[in-house]
Amino acid sequence: MQDLFQNYAHLIVFIHVLGAIIWIGGMIAVRVAVHPVMQSIEDPGIKLGKTLEITARLFNLVMIFVILIVVTGLIMAIALGGHQGPDKAIFIFKEIIWTVMALNYTYMYIKRIRAQRRFNAGDLAGAKALVANIPNLLLPINIALGLVAVWLGISLRGF
Repeated sequence: MQDLFQNYAHLIVFIHVLGAIIWIGGMIAVRVAVHPVMQSIEDPGIKLGKTLEITARLFNLVMIFVILIVVTGLIMAIALGGHQGPDKAIFIFKEIIWTVMALNYTYMYIKRIRAQRRFNAGDLAGAKALVANIPNLLLPINIALGLVAVWLGISLRGF
């Protein structure tokens, strides 16, 4: 792993940071820009259908980057000895944050799939209930955690 990181450090760090930008930035864009506009749609069926479509696109895009963050994070952890280094506590805390974010993302992803099934079956109330806490609770939690993780990542680089 050390040779891999030595030869491709810039690319590995770039992919890791790009993954964080896409994941956190996508969530911020949906929560701050898209969600408020969606509230202006009066027809509940159209509003819910578009919400499910938007979150499907975001969650499917983010999945790729979550995987890349995990892979590049593992490469850096092994190559740089993050678990044994002087910043071990920060390193482990950052890993815990990303893990909680990944679990929360998975929970939202599953809820969205179940909501889509109910929506397709004509159960608008059931579908809406399944996704109701995503924009106001689950997404903001991941945004806040993601920003803390980015801050910790910068701290680990010595800046």
